[in-house]
Amino acid sequence: MDLKNKTRAELEDRVRKLEKLISEKGVGSNYLSRAQRVQRDVNLALIFGGAAVVLGAAAWSLYKFKGE
Repeated sequence: MDLKNKTRAELEDRVRKLEKLISEKGVGSNYLSRAQRVQRDVNLALIFGGAAVVLGAAAWSLYKFKGE
């Protein structure tokens, strides 16, 4: 069983390396890297926007209830 698992792990590693090579140098690799950057930027914008909304709501509620 150990040989089977070892062979499987080695083949999976080779497939991952091949997929990485194709994604870096294959057809459409420029579009893929652009899409990944855009996705990262959108995710960051959503995180920071959500944090700003939460902080704004907290500040508003503190200000509103402090006056009462």
